[in-house]
Amino acid sequence: MQDTVLNAFAEQAKTMYAPMSKFNSLFVENMEKMTDFQLTAIKSYAEMGLDQMKKASDVKDAEGMRAYTAAQAEAATSLNKKIMEDAKIFSDMAMEFKSQVEGIMEEARTTAATTATTAKPATKAATKAA
Repeated sequence: MQDTVLNAFAEQAKTMYAPMSKFNSLFVENMEKMTDFQLTAIKSYAEMGLDQMKKASDVKDAEGMRAYTAAQAEAATSLNKKIMEDAKIFSDMAMEFKSQVEGIMEEARTTAATTATTAKPATKAATKAA
């Protein structure tokens, strides 16, 4: 009888910790994605900034200054577009993570409900046997 109770307990522990394990794996995977995304974004912003600094250092006369300032509006538009695209990608990643967490939570809730209903008859049977 003790073996039955211990086996049931071990099985319930596995069931209880499975969602936590899935969540931890999902969390680590999501952090890797976000870190890669942020590093790539920082690199592209740094390259844009360095490009603008190089163009500014190439200004030698009034005509060069005029061309540089005219190109600044285009560079600002390009930067603004990049920021908006990155914000959308980041938001999509967050929404995907949220839906995956909700899926794990729903699975855990369903499993817990199933375990609770199947555990009651087993507990009653073990109590009667004792």
